Amino acid sequence: MEPLNHLPGGDGACRSFGHVSRRTLLRWGASAGLAWLTPVARLLAREAEAAPRGKPARSVIVLWMAGGPSQLESFDPHPGSAIAHGAKAIGTSLRGVRIGEALPQVADLLSDMTLIRSVVSKEADHERAVYNMKTGYRPSPTVVHPSVGAVVCHEGEDPGMDIPRHISILPDQWPARGGYFGAEYDAFQVQDPQGPIQDVSTEVPEARRQQRISDLTVVEDAFGRGRMPDLDRKATLHQLTMQRALKLMGSEQLAAFDVKQAPASQRAAYGDTPFGRGCLAALRLVEKGVRCVEVTLDGWDTHVNNHELQRKKLAVLDPAFAALIRDLKDRGLFESTIVLCGGEFGRTPKLNPFEGRDHWPYGFTVAMAGGGIRRGYVHGATDPEGENREPKDAVRVQDLHATLLQGMGINPEKEIRTPVGRPLALSDGVVIDRLLRG
Repeated sequence: MEPLNHLPGGDGACRSFGHVSRRTLLRWGASAGLAWLTPVARLLAREAEAAPRGKPARSVIVLWMAGGPSQLESFDPHPGSAIAHGAKAIGTSLRGVRIGEALPQVADLLSDMTLIRSVVSKEADHERAVYNMKTGYRPSPTVVHPSVGAVVCHEGEDPGMDIPRHISILPDQWPARGGYFGAEYDAFQVQDPQGPIQDVSTEVPEARRQQRISDLTVVEDAFGRGRMPDLDRKATLHQLTMQRALKLMGSEQLAAFDVKQAPASQRAAYGDTPFGRGCLAALRLVEKGVRCVEVTLDGWDTHVNNHELQRKKLAVLDPAFAALIRDLKDRGLFESTIVLCGGEFGRTPKLNPFEGRDHWPYGFTVAMAGGGIRRGYVHGATDPEGENREPKDAVRVQDLHATLLQGMGINPEKEIRTPVGRPLALSDGVVIDRLLRG
């Protein structure tokens, strides 16, 4: 289909019809009186908007590859080309599609996934690119945007949850934040699930703990007296935070973090690594109702010795990612959970003098699976010569976020008022319908 150029309300960039969400298409059509659409296109747009998409996903698991994984050694290899520099590829369960040789277990499950090989960003600095990928917005000096997990939790209430609904396992230096939604939507950070969860237990006798709580109540009441009306005194953020913390410390739901309770065979399938245990914990947490779990695997910033370092990281990712997909399917959670695997950018097609690959935001890969995500699909393509920086069917970071939110049943165009009264949409991207099941 020929691209529609300069659509009303667009940014002037050429986009194919398939890149425009139905809601956006209808909004543009309404603003132009639908005169720019043919009668058939108008009918198809209205029918598509009214068509059911199935039940939206409830939870999201983000497998965060901190540092920027190389697409050329993982999900977008070009074996035999100059840019491969000897990297090899293997066949997959998706006919005609190959991925890096270090991902044999994921290769067997590729027919359940979507690979987006054309993600593009304007950020090549780690901190800015992480912010961009986790929030869908580029950094701004005037506002701090919420991460996707914070958005998912903000838009869906879970009154029966004692444990946090937004969790980060093995967080790096830039963890997922609540942004303008507030610190209560920050991810609850935990380290290797093999050990005890930090800050959720007390070593003092129960009687002493209760006395401390009673003493704290006296102090808080004294502080609030004269500083706020009586009706508001019991609703301070500090008091609510303390109430949630105490509820968490006594909750049986904390057992979801304890991967040692899982069968030995299941633990072995994920790999005897912190990341593997993190992915197993993510499965157990989603099973309990947690909305968003981010599991970090760092060490992908391979400016030197790229091939060896990428191979080591992929050996950790492969069993954990594959086991997570298999277990989600076995437990009937695959349809209600979206899994996203990616980092802040990719790596350069050419090796530098130190046999490394540098930062490359001009066409890298994100893998997605579950929920309403399309199965057995590869979107976009990068230049096998490594010269063209504009991949085929490019997907901007904000479009990726809009599509994910749509798959979660959240309107990405919903307008939120920040604490200072500024109106902001949850996403300023467009939904890529081809990434979602019809």
